[in-house]
Amino acid sequence: MPETIAKKRPEFRNIHITQILGYRLPLAGVMSILHRVSGAVMFLLLPLIVWLLDKSLTSELSYAELLGFVDSVPAKLLLCAIAWAFIHHFWGGIRHLVNDVHIGISREASPKMASIFMVLSLLTSLLAFLAIFGVI
Repeated sequence: MPETIAKKRPEFRNIHITQILGYRLPLAGVMSILHRVSGAVMFLLLPLIVWLLDKSLTSELSYAELLGFVDSVPAKLLLCAIAWAFIHHFWGGIRHLVNDVHIGISREASPKMASIFMVLSLLTSLLAFLAIFGVI
């Protein structure tokens, strides 16, 4: 009976957190990950959004209570998070639609398209934040 030679099994080591944090994604990758994050934020904050809509439509008294609640800084920060999620997800979706018609998918054009949509997302988010805090 022939003896089998035991092969050494490959050794897999855990990746250290510094390797993960040190990895630099291209801007298109960052935009794509933030698109997923904004979708998750919208999904997780959906009960709050439905509650806000319900409070605003129930009666004049509940609407006045809602205005009092929304006047606090933590509530405004929460509204900023909701606004960012919607705005970034919108621009990320438009970017995906533009890519679906094969515009900006080359190696040279992809970072330019990602930076254009990232700037659009940041500018419109900034406008929303300023409107939420009553600056404009």
